[in-house]
Amino acid sequence: MVYRSMPHLIVVDDDPRIRSMLSHYLEGEGFRVSLADSASQLRRVLSPSIDLVLLDIGLPDCSGLDLAREIGANFQIPTIIVSGRDDDIDRIIGLEMGADDYVSKPFNLRELLARVRSVLRRSQRAMPLGTAQTATVSIFQFDGWTLDADRRQLTSASGRGVELTTGEFDLLMVFVTHAGRVLTRDFLLDETRGRLREAFDRAIDVQVTRLRRKVEDDPGDPRRIMSVRGVGYVFATKVHRPM
Repeated sequence: MVYRSMPHLIVVDDDPRIRSMLSHYLEGEGFRVSLADSASQLRRVLSPSIDLVLLDIGLPDCSGLDLAREIGANFQIPTIIVSGRDDDIDRIIGLEMGADDYVSKPFNLRELLARVRSVLRRSQRAMPLGTAQTATVSIFQFDGWTLDADRRQLTSASGRGVELTTGEFDLLMVFVTHAGRVLTRDFLLDETRGRLREAFDRAIDVQVTRLRRKVEDDPGDPRRIMSVRGVGYVFATKVHRPM
């Protein structure tokens, strides 16, 4: 894929060997790489121009999970958590905090590269040449809500802007473009994250729970994103695309 410019990544890890290894490898694959060994150092260099953050959980001055939530809330920059802990609870917490993917140490460099490229594609921060000139406005409306796919903006029926992580936006796009259809968890995984990683069973359930908190009047009694027992989910409201 050809990009408008060299994507800029930040590797945040307190282990100098990992920082050095990832820097050399990713730069060799065409990325611009900055390094940080702590949350405080990351905060000094973080800006909306950054395309993606590779974030270790075990930082000396801050929990990487809390930092992932901070990045998502303040910058909406895609984040991949890189952790030495490999269990479903940590993965679920990482996604709950707003991370876009979760990689366990030790990791395969080629697999990590594939995940980085996948998250960049989904975030549309590394937009292909010509996309800006050829893109058409894609507006989806449901129950008074508006999703502007080109600008990646969601507006509630009251006119309030609703921030979405990359994962939440991808999932909502699948729902609004397949409204009324029952979608399996496997289908949702394929459409939002692909099979570049070994997905754990509850990943989609975690993302749905997070999205319901933002688009449902009562997340505990959802009326838009409905569960279908033993199958998956259905976006059970009409979606309109204005001319």
